[in-house]
Amino acid sequence: MRFPPPAPPEPIAVDETAKPERVAKLIARAGLCSRRDAERLIADGRVAVDGRVLEGPGVNVGPGQSVTVDGEPLPAPEPPRLWRLHKPAGVVTTARDPQGRRTIYDLLPDGLPRVMPVGRLDLNSEGLLLLTNDGAVKRRLELPASGWRRRYRVRAFGRLGPRDLAALGRGVTVEGIDYGPIEARIDSQQGANSWLTLTLTEGKNREIRRVCAHLGLKVNRLIRTGYGPFTLGQLPRGAAAEVPPRTVAGQLGLEPKRPRKGTGAAKAKPRPIKPGYKKAAQRRKAAAATPKSGGKGRAHRRRPL
Repeated sequence: MRFPPPAPPEPIAVDETAKPERVAKLIARAGLCSRRDAERLIADGRVAVDGRVLEGPGVNVGPGQSVTVDGEPLPAPEPPRLWRLHKPAGVVTTARDPQGRRTIYDLLPDGLPRVMPVGRLDLNSEGLLLLTNDGAVKRRLELPASGWRRRYRVRAFGRLGPRDLAALGRGVTVEGIDYGPIEARIDSQQGANSWLTLTLTEGKNREIRRVCAHLGLKVNRLIRTGYGPFTLGQLPRGAAAEVPPRTVAGQLGLEPKRPRKGTGAAKAKPRPIKPGYKKAAQRRKAAAATPKSGGKGRAHRRRPL
């Protein structure tokens, strides 16, 4: 079973200052800290709106209102940006780990703004992880309704048969959780292990591992190779690279596309007026109005009086 192509992306409202929004969200979008840390700043009495110190995070801020943190105004939010990260196995997709394990933020180069992961890869999974500085872009990429396909290379102990592939294509239910259709392809068999390519659109928590276990497979390696139009490519393990801003804008509908040639969007150039054009047009008009009395062609008929 093959998925239909996703619908054209809906434009993302990058500038949300035109409508009221939660003050913690506004602080997070400005890049000062996470939304949870912003709520802590509010609880500590360090955030004010129009000079009034807030007592709780349940406040909406509208256009024209002033928000300050420690007496300093919020910086203007940066344009949406996106990075590709080749996450190795054994690295946690979180900002802080109580057990002291390496996190994805330990891999990022210096000088990056505050970024958020798009979705997650568990501890033992590896491959492509997208990071963005914009919450609207994060939500747009994570929503299953957007139709972004997640592609994985999977090595699993066991074998799949035609019935298993058909079951994946229809979708399966595991422990009361419904998983949507998964496009599966068997790439190779190496002894007792199978290499598979799986494509899905939901991306629920540990979906591939649970679905494979339901079919009698034990996943021992899981590599994400693509997320929508963005691919892992030849990005070295542990490295990060920014997606060009024009590519981000084009793929996510952040700016209108320029009309292509031949679509009728461009106006036709006016034809140059040749000398004697008006006189020739007048002669043709007069000849058409003159009744024809004979010769070849349609005869002129007079109306009865």
